[in-house]
Amino acid sequence: MKLAARVEGIGAIGPGFTGWPQAREILLGGAWPEACATVPPAPERLPAAERRRVGRNVRVALAAGFEAVAASGRDARDCAAVFTSSSSDGDNCHVICEVLASADRQISPTRFHNSVHNAPGGYWGIATGSMKAADSLCAFDGSPTAGLLEAGARLAHRPDEPVILVAHDAPYPEPLNALRPLPDAIAFAFAMAGGPGGGTGVRLELTDEAPTTLTDPRLEALRHQLPSARLLPLLRLLARGEPGRVVLAYLDGLSLAVELGP
Repeated sequence: MKLAARVEGIGAIGPGFTGWPQAREILLGGAWPEACATVPPAPERLPAAERRRVGRNVRVALAAGFEAVAASGRDARDCAAVFTSSSSDGDNCHVICEVLASADRQISPTRFHNSVHNAPGGYWGIATGSMKAADSLCAFDGSPTAGLLEAGARLAHRPDEPVILVAHDAPYPEPLNALRPLPDAIAFAFAMAGGPGGGTGVRLELTDEAPTTLTDPRLEALRHQLPSARLLPLLRLLARGEPGRVVLAYLDGLSLAVELGP
């Protein structure tokens, strides 16, 4: 069985790119900027109090989501959302672990509510005013592919309700980083819709084929280092703007084939 959808807008932020136009240029063979560290912007659509409190994980997720929905021309309040991350907020997790290991175990409520896995989805609702469902998924390294499947399944069930898919990751501080090394923060987003209309048609199908690799060594290294970067083969195909087929890594022995139409 194949799931069908349309990609109407894309968002991207990561090491060397602050939006889809820059990411697209890199994917098409352009030069990487010298300063490659991800610079998460302040989420200006959040109220000032919330804006001060959010960490880089929420910032990259919202930045990519805002860009994708703006490119689609839709109102975020009309869209369901799917946020997917392999680990979510490592900085707050680290601080909470430090507090629990100390003599004073009083955890800040702000720290706690920012540490939960669905914090980006909650801030998305605050920033956009959306009352639609905002799911939060985790499937370890398979998280971005799980998100694509969830978005496709949602559109199969309700083709009249667009979906914003956001895949995001951010690194842990030491000593957690030694056990779960993620070199930088990154996020990609797709504004997706069902039924007829504009955008690029995609079909999703589970397979046991080997994942598509990238010829650019830096992009291929990024694909291995950051779970959300498993989407790079699909993004490269979308950057080219032509029909084709790629296979994305998912779970052990299972991948997701994505076929692009015109």
